[in-house]
Amino acid sequence: MNAAANPVPAKSDAPSASSAFRGQLGTYLGLTAVLVGMIALFGSMSEYFLTRDTFVSIANEIPALAVMAVGMTFVLIIAGIDLSVGSVLALSAAVTAAAILQWKLAVPLAALLGLATGLVCGTVTGAVSVAWRLPSFIVSLGMLEAVRGGAYLVTDSRTQYVGDAISGLAAPWIGGISVAFVLAVVLVVVAQLVLTRTVFGRQVVGIGTNEEAMRLAGIDPRPIRIIVFALTGLLAGLAGLMQSARLEAADPNAGVGIELQVIAAVVIGGTSLMGGRGSVVNTFFGVLIIAVLEAGLAQVGASEPSKRIITGAVIVVAVIIDTLRQRRADRKGL
Repeated sequence: MNAAANPVPAKSDAPSASSAFRGQLGTYLGLTAVLVGMIALFGSMSEYFLTRDTFVSIANEIPALAVMAVGMTFVLIIAGIDLSVGSVLALSAAVTAAAILQWKLAVPLAALLGLATGLVCGTVTGAVSVAWRLPSFIVSLGMLEAVRGGAYLVTDSRTQYVGDAISGLAAPWIGGISVAFVLAVVLVVVAQLVLTRTVFGRQVVGIGTNEEAMRLAGIDPRPIRIIVFALTGLLAGLAGLMQSARLEAADPNAGVGIELQVIAAVVIGGTSLMGGRGSVVNTFFGVLIIAVLEAGLAQVGASEPSKRIITGAVIVVAVIIDTLRQRRADRKGL
């Protein structure tokens, strides 16, 4: 009897793995279909949309959003959230500009200081949330205001023009595509490999799926949580450098509201707001969808209020789809 029963678990695992693969493939195909459909729609509405200049412009505008969305993917997978990334972007850019213009540091040192600023901000958010067991929503909301105030102080509430000091990040490289875009794509690939192929990535997913089970398995989730928030802050700092390079300036108002776009891109990509599930590659699809939506609406002459309404509706629909998908998965699990 025992010999006959032993093969059963192995048989039940195979359909599970196959089902997971089909689900992931379905998500990829679905996101690709949405992206292609939007491109076709806006291409039919504007004669200028399906041009090389449009796609190069989109590619060169999304690196900062894409880099922050990578970090936010990890945060949402551990069932957290970070609302401070826009403010961290602004402060990191401000510190870099101050280091170049006021403190007369070499550009590489100034850039490292900007990245370190983002890293410290993310670490503080994660450490406070973990140490006092506070919801990351509340902690990051407080950091959003505090860090934004820091950006105003560093810049004296004025835009700091750095000129071409760090413009190399935004310089055209391959076919007009900027170095920043190539760097963002490389980060997406590396982050996806970390998430799916490393022990750290499996621990991140495990924390979001069942944190108590991770504790019982002898894994302390606290340092992992702090590391995730620290990396998110570091990537927000990198996004600040990218944006400053593109604009050749550090604006204390930079990144206001961008955290909503970041979260929207991650959710559109299929990462669960409840934690435990997500893909960096899918998040990049979400970034592309938002970028194409904004570019298309601008080219067809949509007003600013209309663009906000449509973008907001897309976000709500994405959340509804995520909720329905989660309920369906839960029913299958039962």
